[in-house]
Amino acid sequence: MTSTTPATPAIPVAGGGISAAIPPVLAEIVRSGFVEGHHRGSLVMLAPDGSVELAIGDVTAPVYPRSANKPMQAAAVLRAGLELSGERLALAAASHSGEEFHLELVRKMLAEFDILEWDLQTPPDLPYDPVEAEAYLASGQVRDRVTMNCSGKHAAMIAACAANGWPLETYLAPEHPLQRLVLEVVEETSGERVAHVGTDGCGAPLMALSLTGLARAFRSFVLAEPGTPERRVADAMRAHPEYVAGSRRPDTWLMREIPGILAKMGAEAVQAVALPDGRALAFKIDDGAGRATGPVLARSLQLLGVDSPVVARIGDQPLLGGGQRVGEIRVAF
Repeated sequence: MTSTTPATPAIPVAGGGISAAIPPVLAEIVRSGFVEGHHRGSLVMLAPDGSVELAIGDVTAPVYPRSANKPMQAAAVLRAGLELSGERLALAAASHSGEEFHLELVRKMLAEFDILEWDLQTPPDLPYDPVEAEAYLASGQVRDRVTMNCSGKHAAMIAACAANGWPLETYLAPEHPLQRLVLEVVEETSGERVAHVGTDGCGAPLMALSLTGLARAFRSFVLAEPGTPERRVADAMRAHPEYVAGSRRPDTWLMREIPGILAKMGAEAVQAVALPDGRALAFKIDDGAGRATGPVLARSLQLLGVDSPVVARIGDQPLLGGGQRVGEIRVAF
């Protein structure tokens, strides 16, 4: 199935400059039989041997993987010597939904490592899951650092710093020993140099990779030797997927229902997946529209040969009119 889409030509812009190439269409917005819009992006799929099997768009240009980098961050806290396993390690790699069991375990981790809630440098936020956010607000609660979806990762980072005697106040600084270790893991597992370091929504350093590098990083986690930090993270995520995402989230559904799969989304419509035989994929929807990720992910898994009812479930993204289904987000590849 080896295939590469033709490069999209650059186009002139005002002032005589040249714009970046326009990404190809990955999904169409179809309402009442009429195509009313498009979601563009880039996607890469790897064969079991790690070679590129399918590339759509520019899969070598750097992107911010956002929370798809969390498995690498979790592996870094293990390399730093922090002892985490099971649900706690899964939560360290999580973008949790803010369900009660998530918040309860974050608070347990803080207590176990003698961390105060205000030591977390996560911005106060509502639960990530809309259903949970509505219930949370209805109960009279307000935005909180623990409720923010990255709080498990931050708890693990602070605990790793405390165990090593590293400064806690600056644990999110790119030059901090822990963040240098994260950079090392990202570059080793992806097989490429980080192209840029920015700041993620939670305040942590955000390391840019190509989509090909991101897919190779996930592939390296599922193929790592048992007992290594990377394999321990992959195993914890797959054993406790509800702690990686939540009850109503595709990453959880995939890891619960497809043996051996590793899946992690990122903000701005990024997704990475690896299968236990080394096949992997990564994509980004250019406009950051999360509604396109399900159909694109489902189609990508079908092309990789994944056959499961959960794939169809993830791919079904209806459009409503008057409360009734009148269309869908339809893949274009």
